[in-house]
Amino acid sequence: MEKNWYVVHTYSGYENKVRLNLEKRIESMGMEDKIFRVIVPEEEETEIKNGKRKTSMKKVFPGYVITEMIMTDDSWFVVRNTPGVTGFVGSSGSGSKPTPLLPDEAERILKRMGVKDEVQDFDFEVKESVSVTDGPFANFTGTIENIDMDKQKVKVHVNMFGRETPVELDFTQIEKL
Repeated sequence: MEKNWYVVHTYSGYENKVRLNLEKRIESMGMEDKIFRVIVPEEEETEIKNGKRKTSMKKVFPGYVITEMIMTDDSWFVVRNTPGVTGFVGSSGSGSKPTPLLPDEAERILKRMGVKDEVQDFDFEVKESVSVTDGPFANFTGTIENIDMDKQKVKVHVNMFGRETPVELDFTQIEKL
């Protein structure tokens, strides 16, 4: 069984409540091995009111959350019976399994939100010397000072013009020396 992203329809305005309820249910019912991530697609919106810049999070798809899961009868039941959920998108009839998002559709939604796919192999350590492979600091070498697994970023001190300069990079932008 493979994991896919599915679109879940919720009562409008209940997206975050559904995400929290579902995360609690996943934990209490021991479904962490079947249901992995629940995301309310949002993006930053900046507007200027009375000369002041105001940034807020705006729902990209009001009334929907997306969930990464392995579709089984049990996982379907847990999601479907979460308070605030009205059903899965792409299922016809009461007993049929929903259709997952296509991988490029899910990737587009996640990229738009700034969510990266999980990096499988990250075996770097703090104080390790690395080479920067991508971005404006490509071909520089440096030392890892900090690793943020959640954001999948590292802080690397690179030697530029005879000075140590801290640079924040994605996991994908470095390699071992």
